[in-house]
Parts: sequence; structure tokens; C-alpha cells
Amino acid sequence: MSSLDQAVQTQLNNIQKKTGKSLDELAAFARNSGLSKHGELRDYFKERFGLGHGDANALVHEILRSAGAHQAEGKSETDVLAEIYSGPKAALRPIHEALMASINTFGGFEIAPKKGYVSLRRKKQFAMLGPATNTRFELGLNARDLPADPRLVEQPKGSMCNYIVKLTEASQVDASLIGLLKQAYEGAG
Repeated sequence: MSSLDQAVQTQLNNIQKKTGKSLDELAAFARNSGLSKHGELRDYFKERFGLGHGDANALVHEILRSAGAHQAEGKSETDVLAEIYSGPKAALRPIHEALMASINTFGGFEIAPKKGYVSLRRKKQFAMLGPATNTRFELGLNARDLPADPRLVEQPKGSMCNYIVKLTEASQVDASLIGLLKQAYEGAG
């Protein structure tokens, strides 16, 4: 089992402890709720069981088996990237490549391709890379105490990342941004 799979399993185990319900019981709550959309179910679990955004999101992914990892399962990283950066999003691939060129100099880490983005992990996730729209790329960072930078958009507590940086072209991948990424990398393990 990869460290990413272990982390997801640990999160699911913790959700079961927090709620006092098994995954099967939680899935039954989802079925009986009359809700079918991911966001509706996520909000339902947040309200009904007091789960944080990240836990509720992971739970719904597991219940619906819609998590990006499940959708990317069995595909090579090359194939997943080709799907992510196809059509109008192809113009955003140079941003991905510029970021990865720098990140690869940091040291060892795990790449976990998802359906619409790539998760980068050491002991824990430190970054998420991928297109947010056809014209905007988002770099998600998990780090504490990052120096002030006008590009850092702080995310609500419980989000998948602490910060998001919105990029539209590869020239925005500068030394300052790589420094923030390096700090997130070092803090992950």
C-alpha cells in the first residue's frame, strides 16, 4: 500500500471514529439522504456529523468512488497528464512543466495523479497542481507560516490546501514561488 493509500485509509478510519459509524453505515446515510451530487453530500456530512470540509470530501469520494485516484487508477502518469492537459487546457501544461522542473530538484517525493490534477506528497501532501479552468492553473500549497506574498490566497480551514496560487502563464513560476513551494516541501516531511 502506497503512503497515499495509507493516508486515505487513516483519514477514513478517523472519520469512522469521529462519527461512531462504519463506512457502510455512512454510505447508507448518503443513500437515504435523497442527495446525489458530491457537493450536496459533502455539505450534508459536514452538517449532520460535524465533519470538516476535507473529511467530508474524502468520505463522499469514498462513498461515490469518484475520487480522482479511482478515476486515474490503472493509467500511467503520462496518460493522466495527457487527459488533464487536453483541448483548451493544453496551453496550461507549460506551467505544470516549469513547476515540476523546479520541484524535481528538491529531493524525493511521490507523485499521485488524479483525474484533474496531480498531488505531490512526502509524508503528507505538500502541493496540488492542475488547471482550475481552461485559462487558469492553480497551485495548491500545504504549509504553515509562509511569508506574505500577494499571490497566496488563504483557503478555509479544512480545505485540501492551506493556500492557492493562481497562475496563467509559465513566466509566473519565479524564484519567489519556488521558495514557497520549497518551504511546503520541507514541511511535509
